[in-house]
Amino acid sequence: MTMTIDTALEQLAIGFRRLKGIGEADGGQSDEILFDEWDWEIGVGLYGQFRDAERRQDEAAFAAMERWYDRQITRGLPPRQVNSTAPMLAMALLGARNCRADWRGIVTDWADWLMTDLPKTPEGGFEHVVKEGRRPGQLWDDTLVMAVLFLAASGRAFDRPDWVEEAHYQFLTHIRFLADTKTGLFFHGWTFEGRHNYARALWARGNAWITIAIPELFAIAPPQDPAMRRYLQTVLQAQIAALAPLQRPDGMFHTLLDDPTSPIEASATAGFGYGVLAGLREGLLTTDQAGLVQGAREAIFARIGADGLLADVSDGTAMGIDLDHYHRIPNTPTPYGQALATLFLLELRAQGG
Repeated sequence: MTMTIDTALEQLAIGFRRLKGIGEADGGQSDEILFDEWDWEIGVGLYGQFRDAERRQDEAAFAAMERWYDRQITRGLPPRQVNSTAPMLAMALLGARNCRADWRGIVTDWADWLMTDLPKTPEGGFEHVVKEGRRPGQLWDDTLVMAVLFLAASGRAFDRPDWVEEAHYQFLTHIRFLADTKTGLFFHGWTFEGRHNYARALWARGNAWITIAIPELFAIAPPQDPAMRRYLQTVLQAQIAALAPLQRPDGMFHTLLDDPTSPIEASATAGFGYGVLAGLREGLLTTDQAGLVQGAREAIFARIGADGLLADVSDGTAMGIDLDHYHRIPNTPTPYGQALATLFLLELRAQGG
């Protein structure tokens, strides 16, 4: 039987429950969120859940998310770093939607920390600090989704134009140092210590973070300056043009986009599909630039197992000093894989499938 979008979404939800403990206390009958972790994997998943509930106007789902955040606040939030900022995006959006005045201090304090206390690279970039420690002088693709979108959302929610402006500056700074001007794609990272792009890896999921981040910025806190809008739109269009010939006949992309011997990667494939659809939604792309979406759709459908888990998702990937590093990253089911696939299929359904 041919899988439908609704069936695929139901399966992905089952997989997410398996991975991160939703409804375990009552045999999976509840939508209560029970997992304890607070980090980037959960942050991406929560953002997907928020957008899903928003589309369906599912008040029960919003309430479950609120309870999860309240429990986290009661137990104490973890140390601040770039990746632990990721869950704050859904919190800021949910708090603004549901008028949670009691969350305002937490959200604004965390946003202010990004502005004043997060270590900065030369030229004012957000250093990619993670729980394992600082990464002095390093800029990573991931930061735009993990931290900068939250700053933009908070600035818009609380009338802090300086936060929105800083978010826009971070986009410009990251694009400047991570872009491969030869291809229109993006390297995984940059360091000011030696001023180089490490292995010059055109890492698929890192590219997908940028494909997602640009249209999401327009949805969350759209740039008002025409030059900024034009610049980001042109960057996205160039990236999509470069991606199209790198997509495999089965719809997938490789972990290293330009290396067909590297593993295939489903979370990036879903991220590209979502980013293109989001670009169409925000008027940044045109339908003639949407060719990769159908292939990505079939690729994701083909990798959703009977257990609901998305296959061929690469594990968390630190910066590689050589390209072989990316070949050695194993594929394993992950919450962010489930979340990116869910975001993609939700947007696909919203735009007519």
